Amino acid sequence: MTEATARPASRRRTAATPLRVAASARARPDGPASRQDFRDWFAEAAKRTFTWVERVPLDELAGWRTDPGTGNLRHHTGGFFTVEGLEVRIPDGPVPAWSQPIINQPEIGVLGILVQEFDGILHCLMQAKVEPGNANGLQISPTVQATRSNYTGVHGGRPVPYLELFRDPGPDGPLVDVRQSEQGSAFHHKRNRNMVVEAYGDVEVHEGFRWFTLGELHQLLAEDDLVNMDARTVLSCLPFADARLARELGPPDDEFRAALFRSCDPSAGARHSLDSVLSWITEARTRTEVRVRRVPLAGLPGWHRTPERISHESGAFFDVIGVRVEAGGREVAQWSQPMIEPHGTGVVAFLTRPIDGVLHVLMHARAEAGYMDVVELAPTVQCTPDSYAHLPGSARPRFLDAVEAADPGRIRFRSVLSEEGGRFHHARNRYLIVEGDADTDVAPDDPDYRWMTVHQLVELLRHSHYLNIQARSLVACLQSLLVPGEPAPTAERKVP
Repeated sequence: MTEATARPASRRRTAATPLRVAASARARPDGPASRQDFRDWFAEAAKRTFTWVERVPLDELAGWRTDPGTGNLRHHTGGFFTVEGLEVRIPDGPVPAWSQPIINQPEIGVLGILVQEFDGILHCLMQAKVEPGNANGLQISPTVQATRSNYTGVHGGRPVPYLELFRDPGPDGPLVDVRQSEQGSAFHHKRNRNMVVEAYGDVEVHEGFRWFTLGELHQLLAEDDLVNMDARTVLSCLPFADARLARELGPPDDEFRAALFRSCDPSAGARHSLDSVLSWITEARTRTEVRVRRVPLAGLPGWHRTPERISHESGAFFDVIGVRVEAGGREVAQWSQPMIEPHGTGVVAFLTRPIDGVLHVLMHARAEAGYMDVVELAPTVQCTPDSYAHLPGSARPRFLDAVEAADPGRIRFRSVLSEEGGRFHHARNRYLIVEGDADTDVAPDDPDYRWMTVHQLVELLRHSHYLNIQARSLVACLQSLLVPGEPAPTAERKVP
């Protein structure tokens, strides 16, 4: 495709937008040539874009200081983020009180995907970007992925490409523009502006960037560690629910997809009305008491610091480590920073089932210490199973056994996906979409869980702080199941 084939006329987000999104989702690579084209582009990007990461003692992080009074880790500029202590009390929670290190990054970043129509099909401009915490190096990232410190030049590096298109999206405004949270277990009140902006006219494609249809990106979601967390959260916010999707995406080829199509149709019905769901979320936020207090990192109960890391006394949960990074193909060539290193691979899963022929997803009203508004909707299961050897038995997630024991034939989506590699070191989760059975039902008035349709989730994603980052990733994965297709074109990468 070339810029000359792009649609020249401006168009606001209208009722037709979901159908444009659906048409792009249907456009998938066709044949070996398309697959080879992706592999060639990715391999070429890998030659130019790399990171070399060395672990270093926390006291030897260039540009970072340990506050002599609190022990908190902070950058000498006052920008980026700090690592502090947090004291948490949730009296009615499975673990009523604990202390932990937390990342405090109050600035709001921009996660943005630029889209443009070529030959009538919406395409997304994505970049091959490497983060120091990625387990496998290069991953597919949004057009723009920048903290405020990045785009205001605190790092002293090159300007962020395409950022101006998101800071001034023009008179028509963005297709998507909403603030969303990140991991409430690791960040204190962290938010990013998730944006999709449509471009008109010529757009220069810089080195390391490439246009993809949504269909291509959905295929790549099925491959381990390829589409990064920031891309997934923005993709999930696209308006994807519409009664006419079946016409655009083709007839369903099995009962699961037929129920999934109906789940995208607001007229098909739902177990609970959206007003009822909103009232349930408000009730959960009202009754759940979460008391948090930022405290010094030094002397944090249950945690100890060595020159190399900050660790929990049980050896579980996560460590705070230091790294020195040299990078190619980024705005900055070298830097040092603290990172969070989780212990073990997590499990993030949606249990689904048809109710009156409409696919429903079992959502969990989950409290996390770092959320802005106490509770957000989380997947049915979201945990790191290895941690539960160090927690009371009552803390074990309610549906974890059902997910782990699921028959392979009932698993509709399975992929190991990385979390954000700018702050987390080798953080990975198994993302699963599982067809549940009668044993996975909940009472209609269950205080912690509700069955919801896809169109209800899509509607909530138009607003801030309703679905957490893990749930948003799974919504993108669920949308990828609307279109049957061949396996993704494999990217050849070396994993350390």
